[in-house]
Amino acid sequence: MLTESQADKIAEMPEVISVNPSRSVPLLTTRSWDYLDLGFEQPQPTGLLARGNFGDGIIIGVVDTGIWPESRSFDDHGYGPVPSRWKGTCEVGQNFTVNHCNRKIIGARWYAGGVDPSLIEGDYQSPRDSEGHGTHTASTAAGSLVSDASFHGLGAGTARGGAPRARLAIYKVCWAEAGCRDAAVLKAIDDAIHDGVDILSLSLGRLLHPIFPSIHAVAKGITVIFSGGNDGPVTQTIANDLPWAITVAASTIDRSFPTLLTLGDNRTVVQGQSILYESTDGGFEELADGGSCSRDDLNSSDVVGKIVLCYQLAIASSSPPKRHFPRAAYNVQEAGGKGIIFAQYSANILDFIDVICNGTVCVFVDYEIGKQITDYVTNTRSPLVKVSLTQDMVGSGVMSPRVAAFSSRGPSILFPDLVKPDITAPGVLILAAVKDSYKFESGTSMSCPHVSGVAALLKAAHPQWSPAAIKSALVTTAHTANAYGFPIEAEGVPRKHADPFDFGGGHIDPNKAVDPGLIYDVDPEDYLKFFNCTYGPSTTCDLVDSRLYHLNLPSISIPDLKKTPLTVRRTVTNVGDTDSIYRAMGESPPGVNMVVEPSLLQFNASTTTHTFAVTFTPLQMVQGDFNFGSLTWIDDGKHAVRIPIAVRVIIHDSFSDTS
Repeated sequence: MLTESQADKIAEMPEVISVNPSRSVPLLTTRSWDYLDLGFEQPQPTGLLARGNFGDGIIIGVVDTGIWPESRSFDDHGYGPVPSRWKGTCEVGQNFTVNHCNRKIIGARWYAGGVDPSLIEGDYQSPRDSEGHGTHTASTAAGSLVSDASFHGLGAGTARGGAPRARLAIYKVCWAEAGCRDAAVLKAIDDAIHDGVDILSLSLGRLLHPIFPSIHAVAKGITVIFSGGNDGPVTQTIANDLPWAITVAASTIDRSFPTLLTLGDNRTVVQGQSILYESTDGGFEELADGGSCSRDDLNSSDVVGKIVLCYQLAIASSSPPKRHFPRAAYNVQEAGGKGIIFAQYSANILDFIDVICNGTVCVFVDYEIGKQITDYVTNTRSPLVKVSLTQDMVGSGVMSPRVAAFSSRGPSILFPDLVKPDITAPGVLILAAVKDSYKFESGTSMSCPHVSGVAALLKAAHPQWSPAAIKSALVTTAHTANAYGFPIEAEGVPRKHADPFDFGGGHIDPNKAVDPGLIYDVDPEDYLKFFNCTYGPSTTCDLVDSRLYHLNLPSISIPDLKKTPLTVRRTVTNVGDTDSIYRAMGESPPGVNMVVEPSLLQFNASTTTHTFAVTFTPLQMVQGDFNFGSLTWIDDGKHAVRIPIAVRVIIHDSFSDTS
């Protein structure tokens, strides 16, 4: 081991870039669960993982691309009998027998009805997963403990799901070529209700007809969780925005994969991100500026055998990195380039890099670093670059969470008087099972099963809670600041402080959700009245409030506040200490006066619920955009029950009435 003086002398040598102390790096494969304070090795005695008994006894239904049953994540060693209430089945098919179900995967179904047979010829016509997507989401939610898991050595350690003792029921509705058919999804949800699942996890894109079965599932006590979509950061792109479901955004965790780029004479070092498992063999390679890396740009550049910088100031709505990068990488490879350095507004979008790069060097940098490299190439006769082996960095120094650039944003087009998404959860570079290996994936498809795993733990800890209670506990305990006390940011163009249309109530906080203090519960009959009023002829429309901001949701969105004050009411139920007093703390949206009556709620053994009114009055009559605030009920310091608020003051109608 070097002394400090020896280290200082070595650091002064011209061929040495830097000298840093060696440190022990913990094994943190599925880092997201440790990041959420749900560490398996030493769970908090009063935390959700322990109180939820690791999800034991809960059945999670996963509606996706199927399952790879041989994965170690679905080992049933140590599991007891299948719950007696289970009514499902294990359907057989191509390369899938009843023996592929076990005490972990307790049921599996597949749906090919109405699908053109030619579109599924190359897929397994069975519950078996050819894509890997469903296997990844299922193992994220409820995978068993797996030691020595990694992606080509990155993130080496123990993998597991959020509710590792929960059981899995698999519903294959999606096919590699045919996609996910609405009819299949509807039938799968109906089957899941019959089978007896507790949680439904649907990492699917926008569906046209999810209403009937999903509302039926909630009425039967099943918590339904949808991914919110990957069309961000553009506004009004949120998908699966149903009032009775939990719609999930995606955010980063405190893990990054720094990759050092050394330019030219060994003095200039810049940092990108990658999930490379190879470097440039420690030597320098020629570096070329490929412009935007369109075919025309590359045809005019000498890029053969070189590392190519691709730099295009993308417009988020028309050229997000997940669309532009595959084209650029393909063009570089076709032109004979040896690798690509891709500049974009977010360096956190790395999924599919192993497939797209096909063994070539690929590194992501942000625009600032991209500009440094561009300047170096422009001002150097023979520019060179050396790409170092990717490192795995976890913990302090990684600013997180951030709402991912790709995560779809609100407000809802269909229901502007809803705050959607409801919550955000880890969804960037999540390592989980894919067939017989493990792989990093990003998307709201990855954040959805994180919420599903937490919901399973909540259901185990509080079996009597309704889906609305579980949703309320998640939303009202979410946090809006990071570990450093700064507001959570939303990536995009430009990056900004996240608001409710980016992340709903905020970032999921499982250990607070298990003890929320108060909940906003909803009788399923209220959903059904709303549904009947909105979507078809109904004789009850005149008997109920048809605007969604009158539902007892853990949020308030008013898209059309006019001169006349508007009052909405909410009812809270005490699930904390029997004798407790809560005081209202309001943060009014700018330009709006907000009054809460009563502002003090007192609970005891005979009084477990209270109804309060929130009245909104515009301070200025200006046709404006949504502004945001919040309402928090605070007791003696143990609980802070917060709901997000979005209000838009208008002079002229610009949203059609949803009733």
